[in-house]
Amino acid sequence: MADVTLRDVARASGCSVATVSRVLAGTRPVGAETARRVREAAEALGYRPNHAARALRGRSTGTVGLVLPQITNPFYPALVRELTHALHADGRAVLLADCDDDPVAEAEYVADLLSRQVDALLVIPADEDRSRAAVAAAAARVPLVLMDRGCGPGVADSVAVDNSAGMALVLDHLAATGRRRVCFLGAAGTASAAAERRGAYAAGAGALDAGAPERVVLGDFSVEWGRAAVDEVWPARPDALVCANDLIAIGALQRLQQLGVAVPGEVAVTGFDDIPMAALSAPGVTTVRQPVAELAAEAAHLLALRLSGDADGPQRSIRLAPTLVIRASSAPIRLAEPRRAERDTTPVT
Repeated sequence: MADVTLRDVARASGCSVATVSRVLAGTRPVGAETARRVREAAEALGYRPNHAARALRGRSTGTVGLVLPQITNPFYPALVRELTHALHADGRAVLLADCDDDPVAEAEYVADLLSRQVDALLVIPADEDRSRAAVAAAAARVPLVLMDRGCGPGVADSVAVDNSAGMALVLDHLAATGRRRVCFLGAAGTASAAAERRGAYAAGAGALDAGAPERVVLGDFSVEWGRAAVDEVWPARPDALVCANDLIAIGALQRLQQLGVAVPGEVAVTGFDDIPMAALSAPGVTTVRQPVAELAAEAAHLLALRLSGDADGPQRSIRLAPTLVIRASSAPIRLAEPRRAERDTTPVT
């Protein structure tokens, strides 16, 4: 069957081709009755817009490039899903690139997406410092929104969770449940989320114990590092492990179980992100939940504002409030301690 054209829809609706184009593109207001006839005709004929032709006419491809640091981190597939839905609702498709935490590869992917004439970019930078030059150069060419992580001030619009608020929720919870000898298992490097979380820990942990801010070990955002980190810190017998993300927390739980350490009886474990694995582990991991759907919606909204003509407006920085999800890995000490056997007071006869 031949492709249905605007001319076919115009003939079926009794309108001009120009009117049909305005209705379907939403570029100018059209009377409600006229718009209804055009849409009904388009649906009856099975009309689908030709994005390639539209790109040639209007220099818009209807595509947005998305560059991630590492798709194997379970937090990012959930975010990609929400972003895809949010952008699809605006009539835009997503081109995805995974740089595997390498700023050099990230810069190459950004250049490749620009060469494919994407209308805009969404970037979760691999490194706050080393990603900055390529991201700033791209932001000078197309609308760009930074997500989850930043590249320093003055680069582009950004939306992320308030990492400091999330860490404060964790520390307040541990204090309320009787934990004092806390230790932070984090990620090294200058990715902004990693830096913000360990900075917030250092700023707030002193309220639990004077030595807590110094009890920090750094690796990366992985299960493997979570296991290795336990071996580094367990000789000091902390009573809580504050992990910079859920992957680290899950690795820590695995190693503690291998060592025969009771969680939460001897040590509490907390994470950050609330990936699906956090609820499925045994015990379930207390964690900071990022509002993924809201994160995606805000990013799509920021892009839409720039693409609609607000290219020269002031930069916007949005920080979203996290929530604490309390699970069994951080029960209060008095509840986590093994229950002592009750004394048998039955008289002997």
